[in-house]
Amino acid sequence: MTMKTTVPGAVAAFATLMFAGVATHAGDLTAPLVAPAALEDTAQSPWMIRMRALGVITHDSGSVDGIPGSDLSYSDSITPELDITYFFTDNIAAELILGTTSSKVYTEGSIAGLGQVGKAWLLPPTVTVQYHFTDFGAFKPYVGAGVNYTIFYNHSDAGAFTDFKIDDTFGAALQVGFDYKLDEHWGLNFDVKKLFLEPEWKANLGGTALSGKAKLDPWLIGAGVSYRF
Repeated sequence: MTMKTTVPGAVAAFATLMFAGVATHAGDLTAPLVAPAALEDTAQSPWMIRMRALGVITHDSGSVDGIPGSDLSYSDSITPELDITYFFTDNIAAELILGTTSSKVYTEGSIAGLGQVGKAWLLPPTVTVQYHFTDFGAFKPYVGAGVNYTIFYNHSDAGAFTDFKIDDTFGAALQVGFDYKLDEHWGLNFDVKKLFLEPEWKANLGGTALSGKAKLDPWLIGAGVSYRF
């Protein structure tokens, strides 16, 4: 009778210990499996690149010194753009924006009859500091502000004008945009920047030296893809 009553008790105790051991071991096995998922975002490289098609839309304003009512206008353009972003944290990043395009300058207002002044290429490298919002899942909006230095090169004259030149200049930049993540690396991007750009310009017209200010102040509207390394 003693054997019959103690054996089932021993079996039950052994089964209880085995179940507890398996449960503890299973907990140990599942714990490491959670960690990679938690670390997925922090393991990303801080570097990101974007390629955009960029529309450059100018403000169309300017003047010729000493001529009341004088004005200027400029041709708009579409150009490819590359930018490189470095994330210091999940929220704070710096972006270098690179691209080049050309613009034609026309007389307007009281001097509209003089026609096109010339054409120049411009390289406007821009650095912005950005704040990225991280609470919207795959949708990653951001805002930024920074500085621009525009280099004007390869000037060409038009009509009766000669020696046309636009001076290189600094300007401020504001930015807003978003990335939409398709997977860990690839995303779609939409971006709008406003450059405050009012360089000095000069040219000759029939032996008369002219100068003034070209108030370009362009909007840069871009769409493309992003890649996070």
